[in-house]
Amino acid sequence: MKLQAKILSGFLILAAMLACAGMLSINELRSIGSSVNRLLNDNYRSVNAAKTMLEALEMENSGVLLALSGKWQRGHDSISAGDRMFQQAFETARNNLTVPGEGECVGAIASAYGEYKRLWTRALEERGGEPPLDRYFDRFHEPYTAARASVDVLMKLNEESLYVTASGLHGRAGRAIMPGIVAIVSSLVFVLIFNSFINHYVIRPIVALTREVRSSTRSGSPLTMKIESRDELRDLAAAVRDLSIGRPNRP
Repeated sequence: MKLQAKILSGFLILAAMLACAGMLSINELRSIGSSVNRLLNDNYRSVNAAKTMLEALEMENSGVLLALSGKWQRGHDSISAGDRMFQQAFETARNNLTVPGEGECVGAIASAYGEYKRLWTRALEERGGEPPLDRYFDRFHEPYTAARASVDVLMKLNEESLYVTASGLHGRAGRAIMPGIVAIVSSLVFVLIFNSFINHYVIRPIVALTREVRSSTRSGSPLTMKIESRDELRDLAAAVRDLSIGRPNRP
């Protein structure tokens, strides 16, 4: 193998190692990016929708208390605003079913909220009856609590999924770093081996040839050194040897 090919092959091997490590890291990082995108677009959207539904339920519950205490218009406005907020958040959650069991949770929310809405709709129509607090605890508190509990189940389900996904991302981030670490360590080891190779097949023969040429020049004797490798150094040694043989001896 020619000297140029030997040196070039060393750099090509090093480049191939770095390219493989880079490709592995890029693929892992792309996978992490898709997981992050799924985490933000799916789980976080459902968690945010659940929080909005809880806020809407609290707004409606406040409206119910206002209405029962005689402030019908303020109560009606609060309940209507809460209902609109709840319906928008519920649609978001219903159209974003990405976690196993999420469909059942959404169904439970629809059922519990439907019962709660039926009761406060009737209360707004009646406008009277038993004392406000008695009416609230007898007719509204339990359905309100059930609706909140169903929303909490949806939120916890997606929060657990967020945690699992985040934990997986942590491990995958470590795996994305590993090819780079392996490439760096392998490159250092290869550089040491390649340096030893160059020293053995290039530097040492050149030093020995230089020493032999100087000795031959002083003594006038032909060059006797032989290069083991089949490359340009061997051709150079042969050319110098032919030159020393054809050179006239010193008197």
